[in-house]
Amino acid sequence: MMLMLGIGPALAQDQGGDEGEQDDVTKAMDSTATQWSFQLAYQSMTWKEDTLDNGQTRQPGLDNFLQLRIVMPVPLKKLTILPRITLRHYVNEQNGESGLGNTEIFALMIPKSWDWGNGRFGIGPLVTLPGDENVARDEWGYGLATAVVNSSGKWFYGLLLTQSWRAIDPRTLPAGTSDTNPLGIAPFINYQLGGGWYVGNGDMVATYDWDSKKFYLPIGVRIGKVFVKEKGTWNFYAEYQTAVIYDDWPGSAVASSIRINATYTIPVG
Repeated sequence: MMLMLGIGPALAQDQGGDEGEQDDVTKAMDSTATQWSFQLAYQSMTWKEDTLDNGQTRQPGLDNFLQLRIVMPVPLKKLTILPRITLRHYVNEQNGESGLGNTEIFALMIPKSWDWGNGRFGIGPLVTLPGDENVARDEWGYGLATAVVNSSGKWFYGLLLTQSWRAIDPRTLPAGTSDTNPLGIAPFINYQLGGGWYVGNGDMVATYDWDSKKFYLPIGVRIGKVFVKEKGTWNFYAEYQTAVIYDDWPGSAVASSIRINATYTIPVG
């Protein structure tokens, strides 16, 4: 359920809209809104190189990726389904390897009774497909994701939780590990500055590892600009992120990452 949040031309609503209704700027930031969404993003990372408790130097992650994400809404009479597919092409400049990461397919389901106009709650299945073994896991995964979002005036905020499992024989795993992937915890908050500009904390996905009982927390800042057009809306943003809680985390920890993004959304109906 990691990394899921990222989804009417009425410019007069730009400063907050009517009570109980999301304005067009907020909708451009809301991945749970009933809209077609096409996202292209590039992210570059550097990694912490501190010493772990076992005396070894922390291993770095991959250097950068190019991401394509498409949301294809299916509005039904009593339910809205938001199928989303995310593809990433990773590059590891340290050894010259690159390839397609684990493709993520997610379908957030939002009953009409769980949508209160300026926010909503949804839950749905999550599947990850095998990726290139040089940059990703060569295995299937399955799980659930759930999200709750709300908007109030110039504020848009929410929480995303994701949990998945590896589709492998647990008997083949090393001692002390399981087929349960880390829990993803992604709180987010955005504030409209006016004129389509906004600021937020970006993709701040905290992670809890069930095997090691360790916690990882990044922090970031995103600055974006929304352009509301007659037939759709553009959302451009730049984002910086670093890790703030990572000392006991057994995996890689980002020192700094920079993302640039362009998303085009088309409302349904």
